[in-house]
Amino acid sequence: MMVTILVAAVAGALLPSLLRKMNIDPAIAGGVELTTITDIIGFFVFLGLATLVYV
Repeated sequence: MMVTILVAAVAGALLPSLLRKMNIDPAIAGGVELTTITDIIGFFVFLGLATLVYV
């Protein structure tokens, strides 16, 4: 959970400036991309921890 929160904080801080450089409105695209990044990282962290516990 801590890794997911850390990734969400870093991505939430860096994503708007990255989207501005690409001439995309951060208010429209930022929420969807931030949620996607956070979900993907959380999924792989969960599977990684499960692999460590069960192997």
